Amino acid sequence: MPHDTSHTRNGLPGLRGTEHIGFTVPDLDEAVSFFVEIIGCEPFYELGPFQSDGDWMETHLDVHPRAVMKRLKFLRCRHGSNFEIFEYAAPDQHGTQPRNSDVGGHHLAFYVDDIGEAVAYLRSHGVRVLGEPTVRTEGPSAGQSWVYFLSPWGMQLELVSFPAGKGYERKTKHRLWHPASPHL
Repeated sequence: MPHDTSHTRNGLPGLRGTEHIGFTVPDLDEAVSFFVEIIGCEPFYELGPFQSDGDWMETHLDVHPRAVMKRLKFLRCRHGSNFEIFEYAAPDQHGTQPRNSDVGGHHLAFYVDDIGEAVAYLRSHGVRVLGEPTVRTEGPSAGQSWVYFLSPWGMQLELVSFPAGKGYERKTKHRLWHPASPHL
């Protein structure tokens, strides 16, 4: 049965949500091991390698025409979106991980029920946690705690927790999901 999109006023026709997020890592095996063994994600499938003698890579992916996408792997962490991890080799590849303040900077955020317990777990596994959790008591993020941590290759990741919801939810209908929802 088709999904009712009559409430949509503009944007992509038929948009349902985020299906996956993709990012490139320096070593696919290291990344998969970290996300599966430390974070608790589930791996799905792997593809690759892909390369082209023509301009396919440049035309379709906006990478160097001689770039080789060595392998990719799909993972999912419980109820979140899928994510796709790539390992590339390219003549013009940059090896520096962007920071949040850099153009193209990014991070993945993982929802946890107990941020203190999750931080202790990460530290017990040698993961670098950046400071202590920040707790929001006012404004639209009231009720949320968050803290950043780094993957072994320096990618920024975040833990967030808001077991009683966020402040903005008291004044709006815009709620993505609620951690206490019986539908999860």
